[in-house]
Amino acid sequence: MDPNLSLNGFEYLDESLFLDSSLDFDRNPSTFFLSDPLLQPDENDSSNTLLRYVNQILMEESAGDKQSMFYDSLALRKTEEMLQQVITDSKAHRGSVVTTSSDASGSISSSRGPVNEIVVKSMFSDAESDLQFRRGLEEARKFLPNSDQWVFNLERPLVESDLSRVKKSHEREVLDLEEVRSSKQSATNVEDVEVTDMFDKVLLLDGECDPQTLSTQQTLSNNKTKSKTKKAKKKKKSQVIDFRTLLTHCAQAISTGDKTTALDLLLQIRQDSSPLGDASQRLAHCFANALEARLRGNTGPVIQTYYNVITSVKETASDILKAYRVYLSSSPFVTLMYFFSFRMILDAAKDAEVLHVVDFGILYGFQWPMFIQYLSGRKDVPRKLRITGIELPQRGLRPAERIEETGRRLAEYCKRFNVPFEYKAIASQHWETIRIDEFDIRPGEVLAVNAGLRLKTLQDETGGEETCPRDAVLKLIRKMNPDVFVHAIVNGSFNAPFFISRFKEAVYHYYALFDMFDSTLPRDNQERVRFEREFYGREAMNVIACEEGDRVERPETYRQWQVRMVRAGFKQKPVKAEMVELFREKLKKWRYHKDFVVDENSKWLLQGWKGRTLYASSCWVPA
Repeated sequence: MDPNLSLNGFEYLDESLFLDSSLDFDRNPSTFFLSDPLLQPDENDSSNTLLRYVNQILMEESAGDKQSMFYDSLALRKTEEMLQQVITDSKAHRGSVVTTSSDASGSISSSRGPVNEIVVKSMFSDAESDLQFRRGLEEARKFLPNSDQWVFNLERPLVESDLSRVKKSHEREVLDLEEVRSSKQSATNVEDVEVTDMFDKVLLLDGECDPQTLSTQQTLSNNKTKSKTKKAKKKKKSQVIDFRTLLTHCAQAISTGDKTTALDLLLQIRQDSSPLGDASQRLAHCFANALEARLRGNTGPVIQTYYNVITSVKETASDILKAYRVYLSSSPFVTLMYFFSFRMILDAAKDAEVLHVVDFGILYGFQWPMFIQYLSGRKDVPRKLRITGIELPQRGLRPAERIEETGRRLAEYCKRFNVPFEYKAIASQHWETIRIDEFDIRPGEVLAVNAGLRLKTLQDETGGEETCPRDAVLKLIRKMNPDVFVHAIVNGSFNAPFFISRFKEAVYHYYALFDMFDSTLPRDNQERVRFEREFYGREAMNVIACEEGDRVERPETYRQWQVRMVRAGFKQKPVKAEMVELFREKLKKWRYHKDFVVDENSKWLLQGWKGRTLYASSCWVPA
């Protein structure tokens, strides 16, 4: 057995494996630690009985907590001596007691000797006890009120006025308690209504089947225009510093073990970077945190804790939803992904009785309310919707609670739009181990598999796995034999096993994202700051600071994914030119920035910013 055990990513040394096997553990624990092995236990000796009982409790607590044998022997010894002195006082007339002593090595021996009666009398004499009691009473009186309001006349009988006073007081307390409860309940209801309204504004379509988030586009653009002059001044100042070069040199110093140079460069970067600056300053601030975490040499869970500490902001679901709304209003990437998957799924499910969607990485199910709303009242769509949501389990006793809550929320939308609905949640840490029968695929239904931006977190060949989980999940989907498989990816090249190569590609990728926000949102927009911190910041931290199994952000290019999909047994469906042109018209109608790019290449729908492809979507069927 390996003594180095792993628990949630941490390695610890199981000291119980290194205990001396030569010790005789068959002995009575109480006699081994506390009593004299040369003496026979006396049933009438209450001191030995009490000591054995206390020792048994201590041993049970120690075993229950699974502590090693390296406990605090000095504290235990002090407790035993104090207990022994109390017992000695009650048996002072016997003239002798059992005392314990320990040597420097921690072994405990026993001895029997006379009691020092002078010490006992000085510690437990009646005069001394009476004096201590009187002193304590005098000190306590200082904290009592001067009046006699705390003195009760027990001889005076209760009259009717007293009873009515007590009754009114009790009724007042009950009313106050009910008022507090009702206020809390009303506050909870108000919060639920606000969250529901926010979900509707973010996740549903308007009368023209356009996202409602676009209503905030004009406000954001106006705020952007107002801050243009101030931003131009800051931009001139930040252009002097080449953050990309500084970040790359710092990464090289860390990779070669030159901590002195790395710290100097980090200090220089932090002096000029800012989470509220321009794109380069925000990128530098984000990557400096990740480089510092890598310099510390921590593991994955510790790095996650480190990131939580440096952000030190607890976000609610409403805060994340607000940030997500601003992201949708400033960027068309996710919206076009949703529309692409809707079109591909509905093309395969025309006039179907039941549509079964298996969503790998459903999380909060943000894309499906739009889909449910679109199904409402149409005749050429499936009459019943089944969704199987697959997600990583959350910690605690209810691993599937989050995705079950997603199912309840989607069920409310289906009830609202009169769409027959059925939902199943699957919480699995390793998606490649899910069995086919867990999906409950039924004959006669149209089966659609959706994977939106989540397969990038699966381990690949560089993760140290004997079998590639990424390919295993694709083979699992192929065995399901779906009618359509919609796959959306983050188009990134920062999945190399070599740190410097991965770091350089990550710099270019995330700079494009920060620059996109810098051109579409004000710099002091709190939702923008929150989104960059909670999404881009965490991703960059994982890409830069983690290695091997701890690194879960492993995006690949759409060409690399194309090779994997063909190898898994899929055939790609073409992207119609009419769809690409429709999406381009949507960008103009929705008034998105002119530098957003929509194109088609190798049967992939590509989306990017200023010529750099950031996202790609494709549709597949079994070959």
